[in-house]
Formats: sequence, structure tokens, C-alpha cells
Amino acid sequence: MTSRVLIVEDDALNGLLFEESLRIDGFETELVADGAQVLAAVGRFCPDLIMMDIGLPHVSGLELIEQLKAQATTAAIPILAISGYATDDVREEVTGAGADGYLVKPVATEVMMREARRILGPDAPESGGALH
Repeated sequence: MTSRVLIVEDDALNGLLFEESLRIDGFETELVADGAQVLAAVGRFCPDLIMMDIGLPHVSGLELIEQLKAQATTAAIPILAISGYATDDVREEVTGAGADGYLVKPVATEVMMREARRILGPDAPESGGALH
């Protein structure tokens, strides 16, 4: 079964890079660029993992993580936060809100894929040979 990853990223270039890397490696993806669209996308797409940017328009990734973890229907979905905020305080705040991992941009594709597989565990697809 293909793992589904919802990518929440407002930077178009980063979003396309993340999406293409995941698809090459066997993941099914959906990209959302606006924080206000995340909850609807989660309900429609039913992701196995959410890759969440923290700095988003309309609602922060931190707020979205808190909302998703507070709802019984979405609390179990793992979240990998990816952000340009590189401080320990932000990392602690994001993981304290319920994120299962935290990466700092710019992030190497290889690192992102390894972290996604770590979080998904045995449900992750085998590596399809993405360019790393």
C-alpha cells in the first residue's frame, strides 16, 4: 500500500521539490500552500504523514499542529515539521505541540526522506531511488 503524504508548504519551489522527491520514492502526495486549506485537505486526502511548514499564510503551522493533535480524528496522524526557524525554542515549541519530527530548511532531500521513513516505520514504501 502506498503511503500518502500531505505537504503543507507555501513556497512553491520547496513544495514542488518535496512533492517530486516523495513521488519518485513511491509516496502518493498532495500539496497545500495555504494554512487555511489544511483541515479540509486532511479530511479529503486522508494522509499517513503530514509535512508541515511552520511559517504559513493565514494560520501558522504551529497552530495547525495543535488543532490536528487536539481532534480525535486526526490526532494519530504523524507530523514532520519543516521550517526555516532554526532555534531550539521553536523546535521545543513545535515538538511540544505534537510534531513527530523537526527539520530546518534548507533541508537535503535525503534527510527529508530518511525522516519521513523513520516516522512512518514499516508502512513507508521502499526507496524508489530518488535523486539525493
